[in-house]
Amino acid sequence: MMRHTESHRTAHIGWLRAAVLGANDGLISTASLVVGVAAASTTRAPILIAGVAGVVAGAMSMAAGEYVSVSSQADTERADLEREGRELATDAAGERHELAAIYVARGLTPDLARQVTEQLMAHDALGAHARDELGITDTSTARPLQAALASAGTFAVGAMLPVVVAAVAPLPMLSPLVTGSALVLLAVLGALAAQVGGAPRWLGAVRVMFWGALAMAASALVGRVFGAAV
Repeated sequence: MMRHTESHRTAHIGWLRAAVLGANDGLISTASLVVGVAAASTTRAPILIAGVAGVVAGAMSMAAGEYVSVSSQADTERADLEREGRELATDAAGERHELAAIYVARGLTPDLARQVTEQLMAHDALGAHARDELGITDTSTARPLQAALASAGTFAVGAMLPVVVAAVAPLPMLSPLVTGSALVLLAVLGALAAQVGGAPRWLGAVRVMFWGALAMAASALVGRVFGAAV
C-alpha cells in the first residue's frame, strides 16, 4: 500500500514566522537608525557606530525575546500535557467520554465517535487528547531555541544591508541610498514570505514597505529635529 504524503505550508510556520520577523525587524530598525543618525550627523563614523551597535544589540534582543516568549508557550504546553496525563491516569472513562464528545461536535455519530475514541486512545491516549482537546500538534509545538536562533540570525542578515550601504555610499547620498535599498529588500522579503505562506506576493511586499517607509521617515524627522537643536 502506497503512503500518500503532502507538503503543507503550516509545517514551516514555526521557523518562518521567526525568520521573517527577524529579517524585517533587522532591516527596518537598523535602516531607520542609520537614516536617523545620518540626518543629525555630517560625518560617517557616528553613523557606522550606531549601525553596528544596532546590529549587535538587535540580534541579541531578538534572540532573548523569542526564546523567553516561546519558552513561556512551551511551559504552558508542558503543564497542560502533564495535567492531561494525570487526568488520564485517574479518570480514563471521563477522558474517553470527553474525547468522544469532541468528535460528535465535529460531526461523527455517537457510535462512531466512541469507536474512534477507543482506537485512538488504545494507540496513544495522551497524543489524541493533546491534538484534539488541547490543539497541540507537531507543527505547532513551541521550539524556543529554534525560534531564538532563527530570529537572531535573520535579524543580523537583514540589518547588515544598511550598514554596508552606509559604509560605501557617498556621504551626501547616504540616506537616499540606505532608504532605497532597504525598501527594495523589504519588498523582496515581503513577497517571498507571502509566497511561502500562500498569500499574494504584492500584498506582502506593499505592507512591509509601508511600515518600513514610515519607520525610516519618522527616524529621519527625529534626527533632523535633534540635529538642528544640537
